[in-house]
Amino acid sequence: MDFDLILNELSLQNPVSNEQIAQQMMSDFIKTVKAIKAQGVKINLRTKENFYTTILAPNYPVSRWCNDADQIERLFIKNLATKTPFSTDLLNPKIQEIENNASLSEFRYQGQLAIGLGIAYILNTIVISLLSKECWDCSRIKLEFRCLDEAEEVISEIVEAIHASRSYHIPEHANLIQQSKERIYQKVSNGSELWGQKEQLFPNLVFCDVVRKQLEDILTGQLELQPVINILLELQKCCQNWDSGYFNLEGYPIEESGESQLTLDKYARERTFPCPDGRKRLFERHVKLRFCNWRIHFFPETPGRVIIGYIGRHLPTVKYRT
Repeated sequence: MDFDLILNELSLQNPVSNEQIAQQMMSDFIKTVKAIKAQGVKINLRTKENFYTTILAPNYPVSRWCNDADQIERLFIKNLATKTPFSTDLLNPKIQEIENNASLSEFRYQGQLAIGLGIAYILNTIVISLLSKECWDCSRIKLEFRCLDEAEEVISEIVEAIHASRSYHIPEHANLIQQSKERIYQKVSNGSELWGQKEQLFPNLVFCDVVRKQLEDILTGQLELQPVINILLELQKCCQNWDSGYFNLEGYPIEESGESQLTLDKYARERTFPCPDGRKRLFERHVKLRFCNWRIHFFPETPGRVIIGYIGRHLPTVKYRT
């Protein structure tokens, strides 16, 4: 399950005056999305229309911005999973009715129909805006909810949508994002499901192919499942905060160690695994799961990216063969 981020279509209605302002607006937008991803979730950006046709400034759609953006920002936007219309993959008839203006209820912001804001309110998720107007520079937005009662009288009330347009709005919503992640973890009942959802659960971790079989062997109810999830979650947290230097697990509830040179001299092959990029790497560093004598071997490849090479029973050492 991914984290659904809803794009506020009202923030796309007023293009800014020139390309320089549009470029800054897109940089702010990217920083905001990155701040959400840094909470350890994989994002689906749900939009009303094709995001790449959005007009940022006169004669300056997102597709043209891509030509001017630096490589990092351009690749980030191109790799961002976008889904249109809003209701794609959402089996909620209420969402579809609101999007199609077929509902007996509606949401309005300053008198305008506010579909994205309303859907975010229903889903209890974050709605994100481009900073095209000052009114979008806030972490919460009040909007009007209207519906017909049984007597066909109009009922109106003010509700609040969780909103962001700058990266510093996100810490206020960290609990909401964490609750969303916890709902995902609670739904994982065996190793096969863990493998199938690894990109959503641990977006900064990359898994070697050999790990698939190791995870799929963990059955429903097996005691090792939750400790494995917990350790991978802590590695994910550390990895998403790793932006330079040594990959340091100090301060995290993880017991890590390396291997002695004698063990590496004799058993390096047992700790060398082919990685998704085709290279073979020595996975010396590992985390201990004491109660079950399991280990998780990992390789910090580059800031923000850690490779998982092995999950299972203690590999042989010069002191212990198993």
